[in-house]
Amino acid sequence: MTHEQSDQERVESRAHHLLPEEKAVGSDDPEAQAEAILADSDIREADQNAAPDTVLERRTSDQTVAAVEPPD
Repeated sequence: MTHEQSDQERVESRAHHLLPEEKAVGSDDPEAQAEAILADSDIREADQNAAPDTVLERRTSDQTVAAVEPPD
């Protein structure tokens, strides 16, 4: 499978699985809509500062939770 084929399959899959709010917008071309959604997603994933209001923090659970010993 070539990279181009996998991209096309990705777009087709996303077009068939649009979210309700994406379907509500309506589109004459669901594949073009899916392609735009995936392109935006790829940009945000590649550059986490591309959308400053939606910064995704990547931490493990031990970095987010203070370990507390249960009482005996």
